[in-house]
Amino acid sequence: QCNLTGWWENELGSRMYVSTVDGEGNFSGEYHTAVSSAQKPIKPSPLVGSQHLDEDGQCTFGFTVNWKKFSDSTAVFVGQCFSGDDGEEVLQTSWLLREKVDSLPSDWKATR
Repeated sequence: QCNLTGWWENELGSRMYVSTVDGEGNFSGEYHTAVSSAQKPIKPSPLVGSQHLDEDGQCTFGFTVNWKKFSDSTAVFVGQCFSGDDGEEVLQTSWLLREKVDSLPSDWKATR
């Protein structure tokens, strides 16, 4: 059974902390990114999300990170939690990042 509560780290050294998951699957926490193109120093950023509470424990989930402490951007992540044969839990995710741009003609370069 996958449990999102606690600390997670990815291959780039970014870390995420999920404080609690309530009975509806809602959660919050902080994201500590190790990578950024922002000019300001990186700071931990708040995250909010929701997971699908599956009986088999291989839940899907999504969360939003607001980088407001050092950047004018927002990221959304979606993924699934997998339990390996050794009992280790792995989060497999995809993400989109939206950066603020100055005008509508610049919209093409705002999402990656």
